[in-house]
Formats: sequence, C-alpha cells, structure tokens
Amino acid sequence: MFMRSVKSRVLFEQMKGRGVRIIDPNELKAVTPDAQAKTHFLIVDCVGVTESELSDSQPLDRQKHVPLRTLLEHVAMGGTQPDALSSLASRLARLDKQCGPEEIAQVAKVGGTTLKQLSHAIVDALDPDRQISAARQTFHIPADQEPSAAQIKKVTESLLKVAVAPLAEKPALRKLVQELKRQFDQIIDEVSQDELLTDKTGLSADARDKAQTLVVSFESFLQEHKDEITALQFFFSVPHRDRLHYRDIKELAKTITAPPRAWTPDKLWNAYELLHKDKVRGASGKRILTDIVSLIRFALHRDPELIPHAERVKARFEHWIAQQNNTGRKFSAEQSAWLQMIRDHVAASWEIEIDDFDNVPFVQEGGLGKAMQIFGKELPVLLQQINEAVAA
Repeated sequence: MFMRSVKSRVLFEQMKGRGVRIIDPNELKAVTPDAQAKTHFLIVDCVGVTESELSDSQPLDRQKHVPLRTLLEHVAMGGTQPDALSSLASRLARLDKQCGPEEIAQVAKVGGTTLKQLSHAIVDALDPDRQISAARQTFHIPADQEPSAAQIKKVTESLLKVAVAPLAEKPALRKLVQELKRQFDQIIDEVSQDELLTDKTGLSADARDKAQTLVVSFESFLQEHKDEITALQFFFSVPHRDRLHYRDIKELAKTITAPPRAWTPDKLWNAYELLHKDKVRGASGKRILTDIVSLIRFALHRDPELIPHAERVKARFEHWIAQQNNTGRKFSAEQSAWLQMIRDHVAASWEIEIDDFDNVPFVQEGGLGKAMQIFGKELPVLLQQINEAVAA
C-alpha cells in the first residue's frame, strides 16, 4: 500500500520487491487461514505512484573527476549547477566524517556552521519535493495545479544559494575546507622510486641537501611569523612578556604540521641530526609535542645542543630539588613520588595546573584531594614554583 509518492524508480522497484518475498505456507495459514499458498500480491496505490513519472537515481557525487577546489570556486562565483553542488555535498559529508572535535570546532568558528550542516542544506535544496513545495509557496500555486519548469528552476537556484551561502561569502571557510582535505588525503605515490639516503660510506649528498632545505625553511618560518604566532612571540621577546602555555605550543604544532609544510617534530629533529650530529641528542627516541620548544630554541641559537624536552625537564627538576634541599626543605617519600609524577606531566604538557590533578595519572592515585592532603595549602605555590623553575 503506497500512502506517499515515490520519485525514484530504483526505490519503487525495491518497495515492490517486498511483495515478491516468499513465505512458508504454514506461516501464511497462521495469518490467512483460507490461503493455501502465496500466489500473488496486490499494490494498493493511494497516491498515483504507478501513474507518475519516475526518475533513475544518481550517486550524490556526480562529478567525481572535478577537484574540490573547482567546486568551491564554482560556489564562490555564485554558481548553482545541481550536479556540481551535489558533488560538493558528497565531499563535505565525507570530509566531516574524517574530522575530529577540534576540526569541527575550527570550522564552526570560521564559518558559523559545520560541514555536516552544509552538506545537509545542499541535499535538502536539491530535493525535488522541497523544490516543488517551495515553488508552490513562492508563486501561490493552487493545490490542483503544478508549478512550471521555469518556476521550479528559479526557486531551486534560490534554495541552493541559501544553502551554500557560508561557503560563497566566506573565503576563509573555503580555504579551511581545502586545508582539511589536504590534511586527511592519503597520497599513494605509484611513480616515484625509493632512494638510498645512507649506506655504509655515510650520508648521501641528496639527503643532506633535503635536510638543509628543511632546516632553512623552518628557521625562515620562525622569523617571518614571529609577530603572528603567540608561541613564537614568547621566544622573540626579551624579557619574555608572558608565560608560555601548552595551548600555544599545540597551536604552533598544528600550524607547522598542516599542509603544505607538514613539518613534524620527527622530521625536523632528524634533519638537524643529519646536519649537526654532534649537537643533537636523543635522535632515536620518540618525539613528543613539547619537543617543538627544544627545536625552536636550537633553531634560534638559544641552546648550543638539541636536547629532548623531557631530558631538559628532568635536569631542571633535579636542580630545583637540590635547591630545596639546600634551603632545608625536605620531601617525604610519598611527596617525592607525587613530585616525580608532576615532573613527568610537565615534560609532556609543558606546565602543571590544579585542574590537571583530575586527569591520569593523578586521578588514579587519589586526584586533587590526595594531592591537597599530601602537600597541604602550599600546593598552589609549589606548582607555581615548579612551572617557573622546570618549564620556563
């Protein structure tokens, strides 16, 4: 029984297909006692589906060969070509599924919407039923009449322009969408051949050239953006204006690892190790986010050696403990164990705040309540001293 119109031929055939499903005669008799077997089925068409013109369904991405950049340019120039916008909706929906909470929040901040909302808005605007309904309302067409093709076309253009307005009106949003796509793209290189960087005789000239290019580009980037990026302002201002925070380091890391640079701490560390092997330590270790600080200090010639941030924190922490002991301040075994957890947290997260005691590993040992019990009211002052002495 059809109680609502169906426009898709494929969907109509699928719905009819429900009727041809077989059923065991005994099961049929349980609901229809006078039936011997299922021999046929009836279609009760209450809305004229069998008499209306059906359309063949199409994939959402109708222009797979067209780059995303071209589709966005089409929108920026006021284009409303249905196939192009259908493909754009498909790309945005796919990109939205790849985004995490941070990327979703970034899109919302720049565009005032999300990729999912943009995609849904375009799909809704492409819906024939909605187009016909909008045409009826716009041109005040009676229920017993159908809007003309010209009326539907005019309304459709209006619906699509409203749907893509955030992209059309905000170049920053279009740029961000392309950056996110490059970030999540998996590039499969079927052309380039592997090349030998080192052999038993030592470093190849080509590898050294690439490392030199990367280092020069990184150091030039630091100079060019020293007034724009908060984390860099800390290193270039003497004396330092404010304390450097983990959020600033994280934002800097996001900037340099994004396309087209894609400079990860591992790549930069390896490049410096190739060029200055006698001045780089811990090259074989796993890099952490805060190692970016060590890279910057070495690149700006603030440090004579490139040392992993965790090693630097450990050395400064031991120096701070020695200073406390010299002033007669002694820590119990339990306090020392918590201080070591605080040290490790600073190594990974640059600083320690009261709220951090609600996270691992502190919460597993009793959290903030336990820390207050162990250190008493001096805990906030203690954290401030450690931040200044160890994380500076």
